[in-house]
Amino acid sequence: MIKIGIVGGTGYTAGELIRLLIHHPKVRINTIISKSNYGKFVHLIHKDLLGDIKNIKFSKILKEKIDLVFLCSAHGQSKKELIHVPEYVKVIDLSQDFRILNKFKKRNFIYGLPELKKEIIKKSNNIANPGCFATSILLSILPLATKNLIKKSIHISAVTGSTGSGKKLSNTNHFSWRNNNISTYKIFKHQHLKEIIKNISEIQKDFNSEIYFIPYRGNFSRGIISTIYTNNNLSIEENIKIYEEYYYNHPFVHISNDYIDIKQVVNTNKCILFITKEKKKLIVVSVLDNLLKGASGQAVQNMNLMFNLNEDCGLRLKSISF
Repeated sequence: MIKIGIVGGTGYTAGELIRLLIHHPKVRINTIISKSNYGKFVHLIHKDLLGDIKNIKFSKILKEKIDLVFLCSAHGQSKKELIHVPEYVKVIDLSQDFRILNKFKKRNFIYGLPELKKEIIKKSNNIANPGCFATSILLSILPLATKNLIKKSIHISAVTGSTGSGKKLSNTNHFSWRNNNISTYKIFKHQHLKEIIKNISEIQKDFNSEIYFIPYRGNFSRGIISTIYTNNNLSIEENIKIYEEYYYNHPFVHISNDYIDIKQVVNTNKCILFITKEKKKLIVVSVLDNLLKGASGQAVQNMNLMFNLNEDCGLRLKSISF
């Protein structure tokens, strides 16, 4: 059994990790750390876990020898937490701290998008889990980059649920503001752009196009829908073939022949793509669950690869459907 520690155990991503890992056949959770809730039963904070995780209390420190730590603390906290993690312990960091600057002391972090770096992840001990928007957008354009087909600017609009802002309340994520409302934010300067550009540039060496990204706050709790378009001279059939061939051996990315919606993927680790074309514009629509394929589900997917398990182990999940 893989012995697991979770640091920063009270937030949305930690809650999703716990829900996945308590049913994972190859995992045992040894420690869940929360300094602010030290000594409390985990199910008193994640109340849906009542009956599933009765006897585990939040700890202050990693109490037992463990194989892997998931870092679920706020952005900017991972270096402080890593000081207390022995070097032999593998790490998956769900913050943005090592997605760009990927080194900390003797640890070298690999960008953990399995559809991009699966074979490298299998040999790695330290993973920087991608951002939710970045996952949705990169999965929409990776096949194009591998064929050096991104020659013009990329335009993106994407809507995320309120859980993308984390559990701590702010003026823009409580119910009375989000309900019956929608808004843009960080237009053309969202923090996930850096990791998107970095990874595209590593694949398509001559990439120098502009990416225009408009994020939206949606009036729903979880999920992301992204719409990407760019100039493209291939036929729609040629483009779809490129995508199908690229994702052939990736179990969580699927190509739909019909228009797609968020409910198809909420509560799953799937990303579904819909590809169409209008004149010279290739349009790719992407949907995923920001807390699963965009965060905790992808972290478990990376864990499976790191420990030579089936990639979908513990991740065969059902969508909410309606």
